[in-house]
Amino acid sequence: MIQLSLVIPAYNEVKSLPDLLGSIQAVVKTHGYAAEVIFINDGSTDATADVLDTLVAESQLHVHIIHFRSNRGKAAALTAGFQKATSDIVITMDADLQDAPAEIPKLLEKLKHENHGVVSGWKYPRKDPFEKRAFSFVFNRVTGMLTGVKLHDMNCGFKAYRAEVVKELYLYGDLHRYIPIFVHAAGFSVGEVKVKHHPRRFGRSKYGFKRIPKGFFDLLTVLFLTKYKKRPMHFFAGIGSLFMGTGIAVLLAGCVFKFLKTNLPFQFPWLVGGFGILTGILLSAIGLLGELIIALRNE
Repeated sequence: MIQLSLVIPAYNEVKSLPDLLGSIQAVVKTHGYAAEVIFINDGSTDATADVLDTLVAESQLHVHIIHFRSNRGKAAALTAGFQKATSDIVITMDADLQDAPAEIPKLLEKLKHENHGVVSGWKYPRKDPFEKRAFSFVFNRVTGMLTGVKLHDMNCGFKAYRAEVVKELYLYGDLHRYIPIFVHAAGFSVGEVKVKHHPRRFGRSKYGFKRIPKGFFDLLTVLFLTKYKKRPMHFFAGIGSLFMGTGIAVLLAGCVFKFLKTNLPFQFPWLVGGFGILTGILLSAIGLLGELIIALRNE
């Protein structure tokens, strides 16, 4: 018998929870799984906490609830759920009914027969607004190019993990978007399978354009933690070289335009160029300092 732990973060999803738990119960009964369901109430401001407490008393499944007093984010919610999980296989999914519990066997089959550490869902066809799909397309392509982990839907919350994988994950901030990269860096293989996606029935999406700049800095963090943690000079000097090269190019352009006695297309070239060069030097110095710290720790 397959034993499952379902980890489900929930933030203001009061209307979707009864249907979600009912669907999970139907899948577990049909396929004969032994399952525990772990809901993480991420500081909801509606009646989510009360509904979850009621479901625990009424459900035929083993349901556990972790209540956060404030909204701590999906990474913290997943971490708490992972620590609570006791089964050999862990399933994560969103609580908004866009992920269909009926797709769980598809994830499990891929995980079992191809010996992956994690199998990520690929929402297909995707039922999100155009702007969200467009951003996701760019995000997945850029992330795959920089990390070597090429998935169609990196940030899909519907995933199946082996227990030993989740125990090695340390998530904070918004790093849950990059879980497949951390899993790959830990030496496990990463798989992907198409799963049905449904339009949101209740509430509103937590997506916003403010996530875009955060995503860029998070990607830099992931690259550092997975590829450059033991060689920080390569990371910081690489970025520093871009700043330094840009600064030098601006200064040279300023000299050329001054020699030709032509107005520059931008103001203060010396300030901009000097700033770029100085920033490049400082970043390279940070990388060198990191290398020295690593060397001293290994002595």
